[in-house]
Amino acid sequence: MRLKELAQDRPRYGYRRLHVLLLREGFKLGKDRVHRIYREENLYVRTQPKRRRRVITQLRVPPPTPTKLNEVWSMDFMHDQLVCGKKIRTLNLIDKLSRECLWIELDYGLRSNNVVDVLEYLRTTRGIPETICVDNGSEFTSRQLDQWAYINGVRLFFIRPGKPTENGHIEAFNRRLRDECLNVHLFQNLKHAKQEVEKWRIEYNEWRPHSSIGNLTPREFARRKTQSQIAC
Repeated sequence: MRLKELAQDRPRYGYRRLHVLLLREGFKLGKDRVHRIYREENLYVRTQPKRRRRVITQLRVPPPTPTKLNEVWSMDFMHDQLVCGKKIRTLNLIDKLSRECLWIELDYGLRSNNVVDVLEYLRTTRGIPETICVDNGSEFTSRQLDQWAYINGVRLFFIRPGKPTENGHIEAFNRRLRDECLNVHLFQNLKHAKQEVEKWRIEYNEWRPHSSIGNLTPREFARRKTQSQIAC
């Protein structure tokens, strides 16, 4: 019953992630048993088949790989719409090492000055990274962002056009945001959209287990990483 309740509350979670949540609540059961019950109760998440792609060439310049927090951030835009059909945009920022979502800015239109405003806010509340990975959109190649990066000593790493996998961490985050939040809610207005997106961001950072960091939450991983860095 608890598995069905969790699956109903989090309809886009698979059995592996639900198993982690059950373990957190004190249930003593293996992953195979959870999978069996998950299958018997028909709780499967429908997914699209992955396309098979051939890798023809390697990256000429590999994206930076972080070894500490606040070293490399990733940033990207997404689009959605309200019930009335009006378009909205989100600006998503994550820490590449911890996968923590640092900020999601949401508005009808977001330009290069909005990007700078968000980065300046994070500079005063969290600090600045050494590198920010972005695509070649006009908001990221603008003079305003280039000037901000130069003044603050931040390197902008631009992926090659048509190669979103070079910024794969933010692409994976975008898919989760789309699948678990944007596609789940019908936003009545901009205020409603901001409330639901921020609620999801907090849940993503503090509650949602992440398989690539040992089923820890991004916030928990960041806390442990900070403690280990201090100890060293």
